[in-house]
Amino acid sequence: MAKPQTVFTIGYEGATMASFLAALTEARVELLVDIRAVASSRRPGFSKTPLSANLADAGIDYVHLRRLGTPADGRAAARAGKHAEMQRIFARHLATEPAQEELENLLELTRFGRRLVLLCFEADPTHCHRNLVAAAVAERVPVRIEHLFARDASDASDQSEDA
Repeated sequence: MAKPQTVFTIGYEGATMASFLAALTEARVELLVDIRAVASSRRPGFSKTPLSANLADAGIDYVHLRRLGTPADGRAAARAGKHAEMQRIFARHLATEPAQEELENLLELTRFGRRLVLLCFEADPTHCHRNLVAAAVAERVPVRIEHLFARDASDASDQSEDA
């Protein structure tokens, strides 16, 4: 029996672009799936256009599936440290038709067998909606979920980014 494909997740909270790309390269990621509702960031290099360019330089493709992002009220709950509330809000959002259509897009990408990673901000996957998206994928496609970490030990200062 074939070993199930791995779907990775990663958050860039506290990471530099160098540590982030190193984590992706080490895992041999081929496609980054950005599941932020808003693909902008105060962290240098992590907004959509520069992120896509940095990934391309590393030989990694980029796709943005914004409808799998956390709605504004869920992002506010996450920033307030109300992770259970964020998860409830996101679960309701994920059940909507637009999010389900986007989940189908993600499932198609997964079925191609490329090594892909789901991206959001939060370093801890248990506090991030990407864990819920990964679980939704695993319910429909035989995959193994693995969380990557790119946090730089020297940079623990950034704790307030929109997801």
